[in-house]
Amino acid sequence: MNKRRFIVFATSLALTISSRPAAHAAGSETAITPEVNPPGDIPDSQVFIRFDSPDGFSLKVPEGWARSDAEHQSTFNDKYNRIAITTSDWTKPLDMAIANDTLVPAIEKAGRAVKIAKIITVKLKSGDAIRVIYESNSQPNAVTNKQVREENETFYYARNGKLVRLDLSAPKGADNVDQWKLISSSFRWK
Repeated sequence: MNKRRFIVFATSLALTISSRPAAHAAGSETAITPEVNPPGDIPDSQVFIRFDSPDGFSLKVPEGWARSDAEHQSTFNDKYNRIAITTSDWTKPLDMAIANDTLVPAIEKAGRAVKIAKIITVKLKSGDAIRVIYESNSQPNAVTNKQVREENETFYYARNGKLVRLDLSAPKGADNVDQWKLISSSFRWK
């Protein structure tokens, strides 16, 4: 009978200890205010500035985003969003046949679990462009190795022997339709 009381007491003690509030362990840390926008949304209040590329074009990008440059490439990042602009030599016509035979297979080969949704020609002030809409997995996080599913739009602009590839990506479900339209439509050749 004594053994039974000890087991009941030990179980009761364990339940009491494990049910202590976690706040005591955290000390006096203040709770962080949650973001107003869901992860990946570019806020409607975001300010855009003109980016002038040394490769002969300009477009609007979000002000304050981290920027990195390499030869013929500029990348802008903020939280879960990424804008990458790459320039290469190009001598072919930019049309749907080239998109289906060359451009889209390159996206599929370089991406992770790519699922193409749509390939279309769009008329912009800078001229016709190819727009590819697709989903893919992100690169693994360098620290956590975690990946997220992303929505992507890639635009191809071609002129005078140059091809510019504009990649826009954010977590799936982010509402960036208006902001991505502003960025892609702001593209201008110099």
